[in-house]
Amino acid sequence: VLSLLQQIKDSSEKELEQVPTELQSMLTKRKGTITIIAEYKRKIEGSGFLTEVLDPVILSPVFREFGAAAVAVLADERTGGCTYDDIAAMVEEQEEARGDVPGPLPVISSDLIVDEIQIAQAADAGAKAVTVTYGVVGEEKVQQFIKDAASLGLEVIVNVGNTEEAQGAVNSGASIISVTGVDGSDNKFSVIESLSIPEGRKVCTIANILAKDNKALEEVEEAWMCRDLGFNCVWVSDALYKAGNDPVEHPGAIINSMKAKSSVKYASPKARSGKGEGAREYLGDILM
Repeated sequence: VLSLLQQIKDSSEKELEQVPTELQSMLTKRKGTITIIAEYKRKIEGSGFLTEVLDPVILSPVFREFGAAAVAVLADERTGGCTYDDIAAMVEEQEEARGDVPGPLPVISSDLIVDEIQIAQAADAGAKAVTVTYGVVGEEKVQQFIKDAASLGLEVIVNVGNTEEAQGAVNSGASIISVTGVDGSDNKFSVIESLSIPEGRKVCTIANILAKDNKALEEVEEAWMCRDLGFNCVWVSDALYKAGNDPVEHPGAIINSMKAKSSVKYASPKARSGKGEGAREYLGDILM
């Protein structure tokens, strides 16, 4: 970690030559499709459904085999119960799929980053990207952290909560922004709808899907709505674990359903769900 930190410091006086874009490309597919970032956490605070989640080596292949584009690990022990050791474990398991189809997924360190040492820790654990929250650190720090991460070959996903933060992130050089803490697909879209992106630049947009406090599957429908509004990707976390390890509503099934080409015009998890039985039949139909 110390050598990586020194690498960041050594690059601080140099001009940034190139920002990595591999993750951005993996998350940005053709129009009308959506990619999925599956977030791993050991604890779900405030949930009536689950308090503990399976180990990363068990869920890691599930995320990969059911079609996630990337895996995030909530590396904040206080809120998600994870550490950088969990990132390393997730990276190690993903690397076991090297040469297979599907191959290893990139792993994202989802932490409340306030210092460059956390970026060095993420790189040391094998992460390919980190998250930075615009509302916590501000435009100047976002710009600096993008440069710091790039010096280690890492990409940055900038979390934003309103239009001003989204534009500030783009102005800071962000190539991936995630709308977080905003409920509803239309409200999420309003954050990015009027973005001014410099000519020649591409910005990948992610919608962070908030879990509903019920057993229904409204989150799947919201993912479709975000896709239809033009988001490139959805980030899903607590919603993956609402049904525990149910054979039909397990995390992999949720990921697969969010990626389905279904439309809210013809199919509605909300309308079919009730206590989960209708949604269960619905998910079963999609997976057949």
